[in-house]
Amino acid sequence: MRDHRHSKLMAKAMREALAEKNLTITHSEALEIVARQFGLANWNVLAAKIGEGEGGGEAAESRESLRLEQAVPIVRIFDVAKASEFYFGFLGFSLDWEHRYGDNFPLYMQISRSGLRLHLSEHAGDATPGGNMCVYMPGIRDLHRELQAKDYRYMKPGLEDQGGRLELQVTDPFSNRIRFMELTGS
Repeated sequence: MRDHRHSKLMAKAMREALAEKNLTITHSEALEIVARQFGLANWNVLAAKIGEGEGGGEAAESRESLRLEQAVPIVRIFDVAKASEFYFGFLGFSLDWEHRYGDNFPLYMQISRSGLRLHLSEHAGDATPGGNMCVYMPGIRDLHRELQAKDYRYMKPGLEDQGGRLELQVTDPFSNRIRFMELTGS
């Protein structure tokens, strides 16, 4: 799987694919597009990001083979209907998959939204109710407006300026808290 370190190869592949369709762009135009695909303002920002990860020797080889991926929190739930109302209806997550070992067994499922994945579990040993997680994100004001428009009867979360970050906290029916945060730098 390619990441930002392969941006020049990605730009070259894009140019070649477009050329097959008689469309031409310069290499620098392709690099700018690739940078935007990674959510960055321009190629210079992406090039700096690539430079941060470069190094030499054994440490560089280790970085090539070692890659940590997203952590997926396990959230303890007790009632599938209440969890569905909160996570699907209110927060707008989608069901990726679910699993039960048999009829009348506890549910374990993965849900996701915009790249964030959570595992919800009815299994007693998987997690402790009352957990807390922080989710960093851009566009927190949009999320706040979306949640306010849903008029969820059990929660009306506010948007708080915490000096350098905006924070919106929600609590599920099982006392698990999610703090959505956007860094503002002020």
